[in-house]
Amino acid sequence: MTEPSKVIHIRNVGHEISENDLLQLVQPFGVVTKLVMLRAKNQALLQMHDVASAVNALQYYTNIQPSVRGRNVYIQFSSHQELTTMDQNAQGRKTDQDTQPNRILLVTIHHMLYPITVEVLHQVFSPHGFVEKIVTFQKSAGFQALVQYQSRQNAVSARSALQGRNIYDGCCQLDIQFSNLSELQVNYNNERSRDFTNPSLPSEQKGRSSQPGYGDAGGMYALQPGGRTVAFPQVGGPQMGNAAAIAAAFGGGLPPGISGTNDRCTVLVSNLNPDKIDEDKLFNLFSIYGNIVRIKLLRNKPDHALVQMGDGFQAELAVHFLKGAMLFGKRLEVNFSKHLNITAAPDTHEYLNSNLNRFNRNAAKNYRYCCSPTKMIHLSTLPQDITEEEIITHLEEHGTIVNTKLFEVNGKKQALVLFETEEQATEALVCKHASTIDRSVIRISFSQLQTI
Repeated sequence: MTEPSKVIHIRNVGHEISENDLLQLVQPFGVVTKLVMLRAKNQALLQMHDVASAVNALQYYTNIQPSVRGRNVYIQFSSHQELTTMDQNAQGRKTDQDTQPNRILLVTIHHMLYPITVEVLHQVFSPHGFVEKIVTFQKSAGFQALVQYQSRQNAVSARSALQGRNIYDGCCQLDIQFSNLSELQVNYNNERSRDFTNPSLPSEQKGRSSQPGYGDAGGMYALQPGGRTVAFPQVGGPQMGNAAAIAAAFGGGLPPGISGTNDRCTVLVSNLNPDKIDEDKLFNLFSIYGNIVRIKLLRNKPDHALVQMGDGFQAELAVHFLKGAMLFGKRLEVNFSKHLNITAAPDTHEYLNSNLNRFNRNAAKNYRYCCSPTKMIHLSTLPQDITEEEIITHLEEHGTIVNTKLFEVNGKKQALVLFETEEQATEALVCKHASTIDRSVIRISFSQLQTI
């Protein structure tokens, strides 16, 4: 048997499995410092912060078969005790990109929770020298950019100062290598590409950039707790349900079945359980998919309700993900309403200014977590001294709890709770989201993890 190591070897990693999927598999057990995807071999190497974290992960998965996106993966200790740059070369990354300075930088953005545009990158890189051109694109490694400086020394200085830093607090981490290109070709000045030496270029936005020879920077994660952050203003306030935020959240493409063209904001929900449902419970469920403006229970049809979302895209997400969901013994029917909006009246509940609306901040992050109801819920904003027993006591009235996991992220307590059925998890969410434990208002969402 291989000796314990903080490096974990994962096999049967199919093309549909992303770096983030693997991170979610092990992050409950400790901080992940590096991740190398070996795509050609359907394998991955993942380095934990310490050996104890890796041991905890492997002990847990000894009795539970880990599955990612419906595929069983197999975990063992690696023969490596530490991941080095040599391991990264296994992805096909050219070594001269690391060793031979060039005035063009290849930038990969990891853990991207906010949209990154040419303007954002220019503000980050321009303090280190005159930036001539920027081209952005989406590759298998994630969101990437090529940044061309006026001189090689500017590029060397920028890489030295910015490598491994976060653009925003806790996310959008920079992985910077030297490109092997000699000159960037920019055809359009828009949010995806810019030639700062030629402002007269057209702003045509059709199609993707045809920049040749991008290469793939590979998938190197370096999630550092309390990592350094580039001094840069925060983005992502209210009304972030725009194309940039959506593209950032879904990696440049919408989920299957989502058109992104719907303009109807109001949803009709039917086949509700009128004895157990109320406006606040509907708010807790539908707010997973967007901000809620107004909710009205139809008095002449007690099992019907109208829910007005913040915009048409959010309404489309709600219809797509909640149609057919089980709640309080009923299978929900969710469709677009013929009403454009809900008229304010004494029998409607107003939520437009509620601080419980999830998309007032971190909209791109919340879009990323949109999914159909699952058996697993994620709890955050928990009291620091909470125990798993207290969490179970708070939730067990809603169904059979199969497993729980209490962990910390950036010093804040969070938890995963696995129920026996999706309906039980949905009931727990609608009843206990925004409830209070020891003066802390807890937040609950669905988790796409299949096991804890």
